[in-house]
This record gives sequence, structure tokens and C-alpha cells, in this order.
Amino acid sequence: MNKAKHILLLLLSFLILASIYFFNIKNDKSIQIETIKEALSRLEIVKSPRGIFLSAWHALDNQYIDSTFNHQKWSRWKNRYSSVIKTQQDSYLAINTMLESLNDPYTRFLPPSEFEEQDRNIDAKLFGIGVHISKVKDNVIIVNVIEDTPAFKAQLKMGDIIFKVNDDLTKGLTLKEVAQLVRGKAGTVVNLTILRDKKELIKKITREEIYIKSVKFKILSKKYAYINLSSFISTDATEEMRQALKKTNNAQGIILDLRGNNGGLLPNAILISNMFLSKGTIVSIVDKNGNKQTIKAKHSRMLSTKPMVILINGGSASASEILSGALKENNRAKLIGEKTFGKGLVQKIHQLPDGSGINITVAKYLTPNDNDINKKGIKPDYWVKLSREDFMALKDPQLDKAIEILAIEVEKQNKKILNFVNKKK
Repeated sequence: MNKAKHILLLLLSFLILASIYFFNIKNDKSIQIETIKEALSRLEIVKSPRGIFLSAWHALDNQYIDSTFNHQKWSRWKNRYSSVIKTQQDSYLAINTMLESLNDPYTRFLPPSEFEEQDRNIDAKLFGIGVHISKVKDNVIIVNVIEDTPAFKAQLKMGDIIFKVNDDLTKGLTLKEVAQLVRGKAGTVVNLTILRDKKELIKKITREEIYIKSVKFKILSKKYAYINLSSFISTDATEEMRQALKKTNNAQGIILDLRGNNGGLLPNAILISNMFLSKGTIVSIVDKNGNKQTIKAKHSRMLSTKPMVILINGGSASASEILSGALKENNRAKLIGEKTFGKGLVQKIHQLPDGSGINITVAKYLTPNDNDINKKGIKPDYWVKLSREDFMALKDPQLDKAIEILAIEVEKQNKKILNFVNKKK
């Protein structure tokens, strides 16, 4: 009897434990379901117009370089528009208003289309036909045709007027609207009505992926490599520069043209600077807390020791100034032209939940000699102006001066090599 009771107690204990176990499983599942529901709910809140605004506020609160936020109480913005943000456009207007209070032209909001465009530039890819366009007196004019593109193969020319894109007249449209009509998926067709010499031409063009080159080069006077670096924004810029140096390896010296280059990605500026430096400081980065990171050149990354000069002007900014400052202050290159723009601030790209984004100023940079060039610029070693008259007459006194100075630098290096060889003898 005792044995039977014992067995019965064991069975009861087992049933109790089993019921607890299965209850917990069921309970765990319900908790998991509730957790998923909560996560989805939070996601919807984050992607809501109000959530987008709050995401922007938090990003700036955590990352913006100026801890005073232009001498204002930043927390006041957090709930300022709580009751009025109802739509996506409401959130965009609120973000832009908040950003304006910082008085920082480089911290700016980008709606989804512009954020996507920025990404395309970074990837150095777009889909279209391969033309650059401008607007003159309400006419959309082709100002450049990129080689080996559908537009080039269709024999479009500089000066052609784009009268219609498919059935849409371009008159009254913005350049952005025309560009959006011309672009499209690779393999699709766009019909352009072109006006050339008062004649109407119909061009049926199949769109392709267009590769945007940041670097162009050629040999001048059978002696010097002329390398034009138009932007640091493409992730391919460093490889393009590497190839340009390789293909111009027989040149006696290098003219690097940074005129009009308004910058791009900081890592590109550092890597390209290191292509010409074996040692020394390239740049220092100072964050919102005053922490300073000094980036030094690595000998293993240097690709060229040839004499060089750099062309700069008021359009040379940001990454262009990092490169110019690094090579000037390490006595590696002479600068020719006009004072640079003076943008010594670093931005970080921050994407918001709906595909829009903000470029946030997160740090400032200093040249190797610890110079803060923001709003000051970098002065050239040789001041040479390029007037509008020079440009219209296809003259380039800055390039002429660069060739002159480079010849002197090449001669100096040749003498050094000769003296070294003679000493060895």
C-alpha cells in the first residue's frame, strides 16, 4: 500500500511539473508574440512623421560637434512640434527649421531622393545616357558628353538642346526634373528630341549604367603628368588615382589639379595624400569632446616621389584642402593659384528611418602644423588669378605657372640626384 501511494505521489508530481512546463512554454510563446508586436509597434512609431523628427533630433544630440548647439538649449526642440507633426512633409519642415537654428551650412537635411542621389555619387554609378546638362534661357543644353556612353554612341554633342524627353517638353521643367526623365533602368529606352543648328533630330537611346570618373590624366609637353581630380566623393577615386600614377610613371613631374574640387570622403583624402608622402602628419581630427586623432603617413602606401605642384582656387574645399595642406606643410608640393575655400569641418552621413537623411558636422580637422583653416582657407605659394577673359579665350595662366614652377622643381631634384651619385663615386 505504501508502495502504491509512493507511485501515486510520483505520478502526481510528474503531472504537476509537466503542466507547469507546458504552461511556461505557452506563456513564453505569448510573451514572444507580445515582444514581436511591441517591436513592430515601435518600428511603426520610429517610421512615423513624429518618429522621423525625433530620430533626427537624437542623431544631432549625440553627434553634433558644437556642444552649445549655437548657444541654445537643444532640448527645447525635442517636443516643440509634438502636436503639429502629422505628415512626412511636416517632419521635413520641422527638421529643416531645427537645423537652421544651428547656422551651419554643412549640417543639412536630405529628402529620400537627394539622399539616394548622394549614395549614387559615392558609388560612382548612375543609370542613364551619359550627359551633363545646364539651363540657359529656359533651354536645357548638353554641356558635356561622357565618352563611351550611350549618348556618345548616339552622337549627341555639346551645345545640343534637349527639346523633349519622350513626350514631355523640357520647357518649364527644372534641371532636376529633366535629369529624372532622362535617367532610368539599364536596358530601357528614352527618346530625345534634339535641336541642333535649328534642325530637329530624334535620338532613340538605350540607357546603361554610367561610370563616373573622378580622375582624368594626360602627358603635357612629353614631360609632365597632368592629373585632374574632380571629386573625392566616389569610393573609386583612390583606385583611379593609383591607376593614373601608374600610367604616367614615365613623366618627370606631376601637376595635380584640384581647382573646383569641393571635397568628398575623408578616407579618400587621407589615402591619396599618403600616395605622395612617406612620413609626417597628414591631418588631425578633433571631435566634439576635444579628442584629437592624428593621422600619420605610412611609408608602405607611398606611390610617387616625383616633384609635383598643385593647382588650387576658391572652389577647392574640404578634402581638397586636406590634401593640399598635407603636401604643402610637409614640403612635398608647391601650391599655385588662389586661396582655397576654407572648409575645415568633417560631416557624417546619417540615414533616417524613411530613407531621408542628414549630413551632420561631427568634427573639425587641422593641417599638419595644427592650422585650423575653417573660413580662412589655404594660401598658395604662388598667387595666380584666372580671369573670366582668360577662360573665354581658352587661356590658363595658372597651368602655365604650374609648368614653369614644376620645371624648376624637376631641375632641383635632378641636381640632388647628380650630387648624390657624385658623392658615391
